[in-house]
Amino acid sequence: MIDELHVSDVALIHDATINPGPGLTVLTGETGTGKSALLSAIKLLMGERADASSVREGAPALCVEGRFYLRNGDPDGTVVQRRVSSDGRGRVSIDGHISSVRELAEGVGSSIDLCGQHEHQKLLQVASHVQLVDSWLGQTALDARKEFAAALKECKAAERELRRVREMRRSASEELDEAAFIVRRIDEVNPKQGEYEEMEETLPRAEHAEALLRAAEGSREALVGDEGVTDELQSAIASLREAARFDSSLGNYAESLESALIDIEDVASELRDYRDSVEFDPEQLEALQARMAQFQGLMRAYGPGMDDVFRRREEAAAVVDAAQNGDELLRKAKKELRRAESVLAGKADALDAVRNEGAPRLAQAVTEQMRFLEMGTARLEVASERLPREQWTSVGPSKVELMYRPGAGLSARPLRKIASGGEVSRVMLACKVVLGEADATETLVFDEVDAGVGGATAVALARVLASLAKTHQVIVVTHLAQVAVMAADHYVVSKSDAAVPETHIRPIAGEERVREIARMLSGDDSEASLAHARGMLEEAGGQP
Repeated sequence: MIDELHVSDVALIHDATINPGPGLTVLTGETGTGKSALLSAIKLLMGERADASSVREGAPALCVEGRFYLRNGDPDGTVVQRRVSSDGRGRVSIDGHISSVRELAEGVGSSIDLCGQHEHQKLLQVASHVQLVDSWLGQTALDARKEFAAALKECKAAERELRRVREMRRSASEELDEAAFIVRRIDEVNPKQGEYEEMEETLPRAEHAEALLRAAEGSREALVGDEGVTDELQSAIASLREAARFDSSLGNYAESLESALIDIEDVASELRDYRDSVEFDPEQLEALQARMAQFQGLMRAYGPGMDDVFRRREEAAAVVDAAQNGDELLRKAKKELRRAESVLAGKADALDAVRNEGAPRLAQAVTEQMRFLEMGTARLEVASERLPREQWTSVGPSKVELMYRPGAGLSARPLRKIASGGEVSRVMLACKVVLGEADATETLVFDEVDAGVGGATAVALARVLASLAKTHQVIVVTHLAQVAVMAADHYVVSKSDAAVPETHIRPIAGEERVREIARMLSGDDSEASLAHARGMLEEAGGQP
C-alpha cells in the first residue's frame, strides 16, 4: 500500500505530495492539467523504464519518493527513491541503500497494478491468465500445478538420458578402439585416488635419503656428541652458578641457558628419531621412481593432472560400455522415458481437470460483476486448449486464456483483442473485484477507467470501485462525479498559467469538494449544481 508519494520535477509537476488512504482515493481536475504526470511518477516507482523527457523543463533531474507498507514487509514501511537526471542517468534506492530497477520492480512494483486504458496491462497478458485462474481456485490448483511441474522435470531428465545413450551408441563404434585402448592403458597402471599426491611427498625423501641421514646425524652429533654444544653449555651454566654466589643476577643467565639446553636436547632426540625413520632402500627407490614415471606418462597423455586422467578413463569406459551394452542401455532409457511420460500425462489431465472444473465458476463470477457495470449480456469465458506435448511448460499442458463475448449471439474473442477501451476497463475492473484477496496486487491505480461511461453505468462503476476498495488500495483518475463522491480521499489537480506551466495537486474537503463535484457535474458552481453535488456526497456517505 502506498502511504505517501512525493513527486519533484516530473513533467509539469514541480513539487507535489499525496497521502492516499487504504481505501478509495480519487484525483480529479480539468483535462490537460497534468494528471498523467502523477501516473508517470507511479510507474517509475513500479520499476518501469525511465525517460529523460519526463524531467521538468529547466530542472536538472526528477525525483519520485514513496513510502510503502507491503504484505509481509517491514512494519515500519519501505522507503523508495527514484531519480532520473536530464541526461537520462538514473538511480534507485530502497530504504537508503542503492538498488537496481529490477529489485524495485520485483518488490514495490509487484504490489501495484496500473490499470490504464492504453497501458500494457497485466490482465491483457495471456501468460498471466493461468496464474489468475490458479490463484482464484486456491491450493488444489497450486498443488496440481506443482505435481505437474515435478513430473515435467522428470521427463526432461529422462529425455536427456535417452539422447545421451543414443549419442554414445552412435559414436561408440567410431571411438571404441581408442576408448578401449585408453581404459586398458590406464588400468595397467591402476592408479588410486590420492596415490600420486602421496608419491609427490614421499619420492623426494627416498631419492635423497643418504643426504637426509647425513644432515640429521651430523646435526645431532654437533649438539650432543663429544665436545658438542651441550657440553659447552653445561660448562657455561656451571660457571655462572658458581659466580652467582657473589652476584645473584648471573643466576638468571644460568636459568636461561638451562632452558635452551633442554630445547637443544629435545631437538637432538627428535633428530635421532628422524634418522631412524629414514631408510635408504635402492630397490624401493627404483620402484617409486618407476611408479612415478607411469603416472607422469598418463598425465602427459590424458592430463594435465591426475583428475583429468580419472575423468578421461570414466568417459572412455562409458563409450566401451555403450558399445558392449548399448542395446540394453537404450532399452532402459526408452522404458524410463515412457514411464515418465505416462506419469506426466496423468498429472496433466489432473491439472486440466481442476482448472476446467473451476474456471467456469470464475468466469460466471466475473460476468455477474460485468452485469453490475451495465455490460448487458456480455460474458467472460475461460478457454483452455491442450497444447502439443513439445510446448508444455512448468505452468501446465494447456493454454488458458480469458475470452470476451460482447453479446449472447456473438462469438467469444480473446480479451486482449477487444477494441473498446471502455469494455477493457470494465472487464478488468470486474476481474479485479472477483479476484479480491487472491490477487497479490495491493494497490490498483485506474486511469480513464470511466472512458465513455455515463448515466446508470457511471453509478454502477462507482459502486464497484467502492467495493474493490474494501480489499485493495484503489487510486482512480476520474472525470465522473459518481466515482468522486465515493472516495475517502479526494485530490484535485490544477495547472497554473505561468510561462512554464506548473501542475498542483492538493487534497480537498468540505465546501471546496462540493464545488469540485459541481464542476464535474455541470461545469459551473451554480446553486443548483452545488445542491446536486451536496446531495450526491451525502447519499454516498461522504463528507461534503
